[in-house]
Order: sequence, then structure tokens, then C-alpha cells
Amino acid sequence: MALLHFLSTISPVGLATAALALSGALGLLLGGLNWRGIGLGIGGVLFAGLFVGHWTSVAGLHLAPEMLEFVREFGLIIFVFTIGIQVGPGFFASLQRAGLQFNLIAAAIVLLGVATTVALHFIADIPVPALVGLMSGAVTNTPGLGAATQVLKDAGIPSEVISEASLGYAVAYPFGILGILLTMIAVRQVLAIRIEREEADFEAARAKGGTKELPALNVVVRNPNLEGLELGEVPDLYDQGVVVSRLKRGEVLMHPLRSMALHMGDVLHLVGPADKLHAMVLILGEEVDVSLTSTKGTQLSWQRVAVTAQKALGKHIRDLGLEERSVSISRVTRAGTQLPVEPDLALQFGDILTVVGAPADIEAVKPLFGDQMKSLDLVQFSGVFFGILLGVILGSIPIAFPGLPAPLKLGLAGGPLVAAILLSRIGFIGPFVFFMPPVANHALRELGIVLFLSAVGLKAGGQFVQTLIHGPGLTWMLYGMVITLVPLMIVGFVARVVYRVNYLSLSGVLAGSMTDPPALAFANGMSGSAAASVGYASVYPLVMCMRILAPQIIVLLLL
Repeated sequence: MALLHFLSTISPVGLATAALALSGALGLLLGGLNWRGIGLGIGGVLFAGLFVGHWTSVAGLHLAPEMLEFVREFGLIIFVFTIGIQVGPGFFASLQRAGLQFNLIAAAIVLLGVATTVALHFIADIPVPALVGLMSGAVTNTPGLGAATQVLKDAGIPSEVISEASLGYAVAYPFGILGILLTMIAVRQVLAIRIEREEADFEAARAKGGTKELPALNVVVRNPNLEGLELGEVPDLYDQGVVVSRLKRGEVLMHPLRSMALHMGDVLHLVGPADKLHAMVLILGEEVDVSLTSTKGTQLSWQRVAVTAQKALGKHIRDLGLEERSVSISRVTRAGTQLPVEPDLALQFGDILTVVGAPADIEAVKPLFGDQMKSLDLVQFSGVFFGILLGVILGSIPIAFPGLPAPLKLGLAGGPLVAAILLSRIGFIGPFVFFMPPVANHALRELGIVLFLSAVGLKAGGQFVQTLIHGPGLTWMLYGMVITLVPLMIVGFVARVVYRVNYLSLSGVLAGSMTDPPALAFANGMSGSAAASVGYASVYPLVMCMRILAPQIIVLLLL
């Protein structure tokens, strides 16, 4: 009683803050508990919020609803914006080449899940707020819950009805984690898959197709037609993403210039896409096993230089005048991926350039790029807030679609996400730079989702026990199992049996289709191969966008 009396003397803002902090602390501890790598993860915050919300309701304590609503929406905005910044650089690349098949599989899982959810609505007459919450929980996608609550609010649904979405999410979430693991196990056991063979097949395909690391090789000039020809005049050299970073003539290793004349027997160190390198071998001569990577004892050197100067942003490599400065760029690493060095490639903040040349010449060009490594550890908060502003505006624009009774809005979940993806792709607008260090991105993302889940749990906590024990909670749990298993089982078996997708890669794609890190950890535990992680990363950006937009479309179609 004394404790309740003390709590009742705290201001409404202070009480709500204390409840949010308690939910976050207990939830993160709960989510950290796991068995063989399987646990609630960040979802533990929601269950802690439900517990604290139930307790405060029983105790008669009043939490300021306006504050909880603001914290919920602001936390969601921070969360989805940081996701967009993280996945943006690789979003469009993930839709190309081998990633296309993975993304089609993941998209099929998402669309089949939406179809299953809508079918359950008509079969079992599940209320729409609970329906979208069940779908988000069944696929363990928290941003989807945020999008669902936002679009329900925009549709004028009362707050107490909107809370059904949170309740549906909570009852479906635990099996959502188990369902993906059961699918992986079922596919492996039923089809008698041998992990060792899958590892070997993946490594063979990876060696054949190349990796994110740009390949390099050494070629000796044997084509007599090239004798005396300048490097810049060799067909397809420099203009197809292939760069000559070193030239060895006799025993002398030198920095190649476009104006330098070729001679028979010259050995060139080429860097670029694998298919382009093969074409250059046919033009120049033959590949040789001669080391040109070591620069010891020569006047040639290489250094990694970071692009941090405002004046370098947006500049094309061809416009930098590096040829006149006797240096060249052999590699550009952006967001962990090496890009072919093409003349029209525009530089972005945070690009890491491999600059080749004499040490003095490299030092001379560093100010051109900035190379302030400490800047890469700083959050460009002006860009963050400007991006959030654009995201809120974008999310508020009505978009009319044929067949929908009302215009679709990206909302506070979709708007900042789409804006962040586009802005991280652009890199900068005027003085605003859209770059965020991975550690800072992770910290802000965790803060945003903890605030969102805590607020959601606190608002729904007063109804959770009643819904689970005396209401439709157990029935909803069964429906959630159906939403989880039907798409995963159907697409998982079809992808393996019909399209012969590598099992380890498929496991990563299945985990990515649910945006479920514990499932990825389970898949990685089956093998030391990188196959599962590659599959997960390939589909994550597209799936996250689809999972956020899907609840909004369901609400507009069914309400």
C-alpha cells in the first residue's frame, strides 16, 4: 500500500517514464534468455510491457495516454528510419543477379502469408485489428505491427479496438519463432538433405559466380597488335569497370598511366568484375601466376582513403583529375560491398577508396577526399532529422490505387523507411549527409524499437490476461500458427524440390522472409558456411518493406 501511495504521488509524465523504463529493462533481460540460441529477442520487451501494463491497471495507476502515444510513434519512426539507412545501400543491388531468385522466394512467402491471413478473416470472421496483429506476430515482424497500429489510427479506429492488434501480435509471436525452425527441420528431414553436400555445392557456385570482393588477376601482354599502343587506347580497358592498378616491366613495378605505351611482355594487375576480366585476358594475352601485390622495395604504394570531404561528395571519378596527379583508384568499397571502378561512379560519404601511386602522390590527393576517419564514427544528426522530416511528409501523401476504397498512405512506418532507403542511396542533399556508423545505427534502432514495444505493451496490458484466458486469445494463437506454417512449408518445399535451391541458402531466405535473427542463428548453427547469412541479407531489405506495407493494404481492403 505504501508503494502504491508513493507511485500515486508521481507526476503523470514521471509515472509513464518509469513504466517505460521498467518495461524496457525487464524486457531486454527477458529477451536475452535463450535455449540453444532460441529466445524472444526484442519481443521480450512487448511481453514485459504487457506485464507492467496489466499490473498498473490492476493497481489503478493511470499512465498518460498522450505520452505513451507520442513515445510509441516516435520510437517507431526512429526504428524504421534506421532500418532504411542500414538496408538502403544494398536494397537495389539485392534485386539483381542471384539475389533475384532469393527475393522472389521471399516475396512469395510474404504474399502467400497475406493471402492466408485474408482467407482466415473470411473463414473465421477475425476482426481486422486483431487480424493484422496476428499476421505481424506470426511472422515475428515488429515494424509490421507498427504499420498496422498507425493505419488503424488513421482510419479512425478507437484506441481500445486498436489494442487488439497488439494482443494478436503477442499471442502469435512465440510460435512465429518456433514455426520457422520447424520448417527448416521438416524440409531437411523429409527430403533427406546432407549438409556436407550443400556446403560443397554452395562453395562451388560461389567460386564460379564470384563474391562481393572484386576479383583481380595478372595478365601478360602477348597481343602484337597492342605493341606501342597507349593503355587508354586498349579496347574496353578503363571503361568497363576494369582498372589497371600496377604494371611490371622487366623487374620494375610502376604505376600505370593512360598515356603509357604498352610493350610485349608487360604484366598488368587488373581489378574488376569477373566477366570483364575474362574479356580483357582474351584481348591482352594470357593470365600468369606472378605476384604484383607486394610493393616493397618499389616507388609504388597503395592506401585506403575515406571520402569525408563535402567537396568530394557527388564527384565522378573521371572529374577528379587523378591521372594528372599520377594516382589511380583500384577499388571503391561502399557499405561493405566493392564496386567496379567506372569513370562515371559518383562518390558518397563513407566510401573507402584504394588509391595506388607513389607515397608522396597519395598524400597529396588525400585532402581532395578528406580522409578524416573520425568522421566515420560520428552520426550526421542534421541528416537524420532532415530525413525524418522528409519521411513524415512522404508518409502523409495519399496515393490512390485502383480497387482500393481509400488512398494508401505510407504512414509514419512506411514514409520514413522509404525516405531512408532513397536518401541512403543518394548519399547527400546539399549540407545534409545520410550516413550512419553501424554501431550508432544499431543503438538508435534498438532504442526506437524498445520505446515502441514498451508503449504498445503498456497500452494493451490491461486487456491481455482477459483476452488470453476468457477471450479469443487461444483461438487467435491457433490462427497465428496457420499464418506462420502454411506459407513457409509450401514455398520451402517448392523452392527445394522444384527449383533445387541450396538448402543452406534456402534456410537463410526463410529466416529473412520472417526478418527473424534467432532463425538465422539456428540456420548458421547447422553449418560454418556463409550460405544462410548471404540468403538472409539478400532478401531482408525487400521483405522489410513488404512486411510494413502489407498490413496497411489489408486494413484498407477489409475495413
